[in-house]
Amino acid sequence: MPHLTTDDGVRLYYEEAGQGAPIVFVHEFAGDYRAYETQMRYFSRRYRCIAYNARGYPPSDVPTDRSKFSQDRATDDIRAVLDALALDKAHVVGISMGGFATLHFGLRYAARARSLVVAGCGYGAEPGKRDQFHVETDRTIANIEKDGMNVIAASYGSGPTRVQLLNKDPRGFAEFMSQLEEHSTPGSANTMRGVQRMRPSLYDLVDGMRKMTTPTLVMTGDEDDPCLEPSLLMKRTIPSAQLVVLPGTGHALNLEEPDMFNRFLETFFHQVESGQWRNRDPRSLTGSILGLKA
Repeated sequence: MPHLTTDDGVRLYYEEAGQGAPIVFVHEFAGDYRAYETQMRYFSRRYRCIAYNARGYPPSDVPTDRSKFSQDRATDDIRAVLDALALDKAHVVGISMGGFATLHFGLRYAARARSLVVAGCGYGAEPGKRDQFHVETDRTIANIEKDGMNVIAASYGSGPTRVQLLNKDPRGFAEFMSQLEEHSTPGSANTMRGVQRMRPSLYDLVDGMRKMTTPTLVMTGDEDDPCLEPSLLMKRTIPSAQLVVLPGTGHALNLEEPDMFNRFLETFFHQVESGQWRNRDPRSLTGSILGLKA
């Protein structure tokens, strides 16, 4: 099994396929590297694709030290993947927890990113929802530690932004749930505690986002309510960002709509590679409804 080692000594499992410009896929809390199988098969025809498991997700290491889990660690782990595989730059694709790490990677290591895909990103970000988010993450941590991931998976994986996958693709949903049940109980609890609960709100990152020039594709589903407003925030704040909203779609965008997800990414990568991705035209930011001058 291929592993790489981070600068703090944690071993991360990864898989890769294909040749060409590199793409690094960063998974969500309820997923792992296997959630990107459809993307790995599709894009490895033209790109070098790497998917890895975050710390806490076997066969990656599951540290017992809680300080090993944080948003900063998750961000630096993307850099560790690039360093270990001798990649100067890569397209970085992240969903949910992986989307937060991808955004932070763009803020901290812009020179290492060919582009950023920030998808399903925003849970708990809205200022008025922070207390609720902390209450719900605390309850989730307690339940994971009490009952184990093999039990908690049933409720966590069937939330209001997950039923869309069940309704569209029962077979795919069953596979998703089966994989979620296999996740490490201590790894999941510490990831929720250190990475999810403690991460800063997107609304606290606007100063940095205003300075971003890395080509950025923001994606969300129109039924992923906690991510809609944060996605608009990123689109309106990052000068180099464009926004895709997938219709009738919840949180697991790439699992629910793999064809659409892949097509949007393919067009995005092509525009970036050909130098055709541009920052937003300042003339579109007048605030006028009809564009008329006073």
